[in-house]
Amino acid sequence: MKRILISIFTLLLTIITASAQILYSDYSDPDVCKGKDGGYWLTASSFQCAPGLPILYSDNLRDWTLVNYAIDAVPLPEGERRTCTFEGGAPQAGEGVPHGCGVWAPSIRLHGDTYYIYWGDPDYGVWMTKTKDPRGKWDEPVLVLPAKGVIDTTPLWDEDGRVYLVNGWAASRCGFNSVLTVRELSADGSRVIGNPIMVYDGQVEGNHTVEGPKFYKHDGMYYILAPAGGVEKGWQIALRSKNVYGPYESCKVFNHNGIHQGGLVDDAFICFKECTAYGRVLHRLDVKWKDGWPIMSESKFNKPGPLAVSASDLQRYQWHSNYRDTFGFPTPKGMRVYSFNLPKGYTNCWEVPNLFLKKFEGETFADTLHLTITATADGHESGMIVMGRDYCRLSAIYKDGNFHLRQIICKNADKGKSESPATDIAIIPACKYNAGTRDNYECRISFIVKCDKGAVCSFAYSTDGKKYTSLPTRFQAREGKWIGAKYGVFSLSPEEVRKGWCEIHL
Repeated sequence: MKRILISIFTLLLTIITASAQILYSDYSDPDVCKGKDGGYWLTASSFQCAPGLPILYSDNLRDWTLVNYAIDAVPLPEGERRTCTFEGGAPQAGEGVPHGCGVWAPSIRLHGDTYYIYWGDPDYGVWMTKTKDPRGKWDEPVLVLPAKGVIDTTPLWDEDGRVYLVNGWAASRCGFNSVLTVRELSADGSRVIGNPIMVYDGQVEGNHTVEGPKFYKHDGMYYILAPAGGVEKGWQIALRSKNVYGPYESCKVFNHNGIHQGGLVDDAFICFKECTAYGRVLHRLDVKWKDGWPIMSESKFNKPGPLAVSASDLQRYQWHSNYRDTFGFPTPKGMRVYSFNLPKGYTNCWEVPNLFLKKFEGETFADTLHLTITATADGHESGMIVMGRDYCRLSAIYKDGNFHLRQIICKNADKGKSESPATDIAIIPACKYNAGTRDNYECRISFIVKCDKGAVCSFAYSTDGKKYTSLPTRFQAREGKWIGAKYGVFSLSPEEVRKGWCEIHL
């Protein structure tokens, strides 16, 4: 089932280049490497979403195609059950969503004929997966280093066969940051064999919040590239040394606020910029070596065209948390999402794990979702949701023999705030059919979501897929926890009631 799900999500989405932007969509903490065929491979953070570690391909560092995911789920050490406490929030375990946890800042490298991805899980340590074909099956992840607070990892294979790993540190987990350390790995890169050596403390030179280090060797010198100063107002620094453990000298190589971490390949630095509700949008900087330093500057690409459309829209979706069999299944026409039984004390959808969502793909866009909604009892509701710290959902809730279409908004869902009272829009007659000894109730409905500049969303609905009725209330989308706003489908049911479901047809 795991590998079936990965193949379902394989994407053929072509991305058109922008000026400095090369992809107006949320691919946080990108890293790139040159491939065996001369093309380029990119991966990015996926945090708690699954499948994770997106794999993108380009033959020119401008136009990108998402072709695979390297992992079907966020891994855990054997016997562990994720509990993620962050920013003073309550522990999130079991059925909840570990927002902002999981896969942080990966690196992708080609060594010999094998591609490697390393990433730090801030709560459990450093993981690695590998493959000979990035479009195919990736190995099950290996826990290279059990640890807490170790993040932003990048390997370096030296000419003498020795392997090193650089990493940053998460103050939220270990109490300090702005420090970079290097340690040695085994020859196959699967385990740590050396103790960490501190090679840089950014606070000493005023480069606070140094993180996201990438490790390179160029003209016999060791280089570490890293952002400093924070996501919104940061800059890029480079460190260099003749010895892998230093001492390193530093140079500020790009001073434009808001361009954050990324990876160097050929004459390009692929990085991200925080764009609020849209997430962390991919950018490219040009790189020229001057006096032994990789000096960066804005690229001069033409303005982007619209995104190309995937051959299968279903392949653009991710679950909002690690997949479990009770979430739903692929169908010949799309995906069935089973209802999440709401526990006692339910406040809002922030902790609903089986949201089936996709990224905003462009500064402006419009999309249509065709749904079949099935209820088995009063109180079942399903529909479309635009999800983030604030969210808006259009719910078809079954009660008293019909479905009632409602619009519900929740502000500050991440802070545990309650949903606003529902705005009733229409009554949609239910179709009754017998399923064994029980009656089920069904309706078909289509939703249009339109996003204007500034991530302001408007909506329309149809019961025949042809004639649409616009809704008067517009919604200001908002980012999630270190991810952009996403949209897709949900299904909810009262506690301990037989599940209903929602099918999205594509």
